[in-house]
Amino acid sequence: MPKLNLIIKLQLISLFLISLPLLNGCGVYSFTGASIPAEAKTISVQYFQNNALLVEPLLSGEFTNVLRDRFMNQTTLNMVSQNGDLAFEGEITDYRTTPVAIQSDQTAASNRLTITVNVRFTNKFDESNNFETKFTQYKEYPSEQDLNAIKQTLITEIVEMLVDDIFNKSVVNW
Repeated sequence: MPKLNLIIKLQLISLFLISLPLLNGCGVYSFTGASIPAEAKTISVQYFQNNALLVEPLLSGEFTNVLRDRFMNQTTLNMVSQNGDLAFEGEITDYRTTPVAIQSDQTAASNRLTITVNVRFTNKFDESNNFETKFTQYKEYPSEQDLNAIKQTLITEIVEMLVDDIFNKSVVNW
């Protein structure tokens, strides 16, 4: 029996040693699907100024903080104020509500709140991943609801969708 335990231990050690280069070869992987270059240690997310025609006062801060939080919670990167190994900057370019689903009496059955963010991403270690892209997301709401009453919930949901898209494009490489 002790000989069998020794054989099993040796097999496990061999399997570990064989798989070690595979784990270390291409970068750091996480359960979120993120693939970050092994040499990347820092990230910077600049404040996203709201340059939309209609400015929602708290949107810039909320968007910037949610983007920062996503990378702090789902990667091992350290946040720095500027010039991170991975770096984000940009601006909110559109914030608007529009009628959709026009009914026969020319009134809207629902409205759509849309937010667009222009993002510039820089990866110091793999410039092929650099991009400048506009991300747009929206949520619809019944036209009989007052936007001011549900605005914060809609904004929170839209910001989460935008951050998902940005995270995926920058480090999940979809």
